[in-house]
Amino acid sequence: MPTTPTPPTPGHAGLFVAFEGGDGAGKSTQARLLRDTLEAAGHEVVLTREPGGTELGAAIRQVLLHGDHVAPRAEALLFAADRAHHVATVVRPALERGAVVLTDRYLDSSVAYQGQARALSHEDIRNISLWATEGLLPDLTVLLDVSAAQGRARREGVHDRLEREDDAFHEAVRQGFVLLAEREPERYLVLDAAGDPAVLHRAVCRELASRRPDLGALVPAGGEGPEAGQRVAGEAR
Repeated sequence: MPTTPTPPTPGHAGLFVAFEGGDGAGKSTQARLLRDTLEAAGHEVVLTREPGGTELGAAIRQVLLHGDHVAPRAEALLFAADRAHHVATVVRPALERGAVVLTDRYLDSSVAYQGQARALSHEDIRNISLWATEGLLPDLTVLLDVSAAQGRARREGVHDRLEREDDAFHEAVRQGFVLLAEREPERYLVLDAAGDPAVLHRAVCRELASRRPDLGALVPAGGEGPEAGQRVAGEAR
């Protein structure tokens, strides 16, 4: 894993939350639930994704996920190119005006997929994205930990180019995410993706409220429920 310290994230007025995890982890569901809760509390929310959060990104997504074979290093560079444009045109402007930005995947996905599962240099992959984004890191990264078998079952036979990789690839991705969370636990909330989505959402709301009391009360639909899907930082479950 990378050994150099994480550079400071440039200051911004808003809040940046990334949802990470293997394919089928439920990232999109959790991002939408958090958007709804934050908007109900009166916050401006920008919900986006990588790749594909811009017009250019949509074209890159088509090549990366629905095209033919892409060489591993080209794959890594295409993800970084999407990220550079995404941050410059969507993420950073929203943060500067004080919005909450929720993204389905960010730079940790590149380290886990290309650095770990493609066996490229973790340091190189991370540094490419840090250069591309001018050092912008999320204020909180929610990692939804999912096994290869669970992810495959959740996808129900619908697979893009990366999802079609074998279970060994997806377990390597999972391990890459877990190692990243172990290295920077202060930036992560790690949850068992097998938990009930509503319970996981409440855990995310509690974490955000503890980190950013200025957000006010974040009351998800259904209120408080059983304490399940708790934080499992550093654990692969």
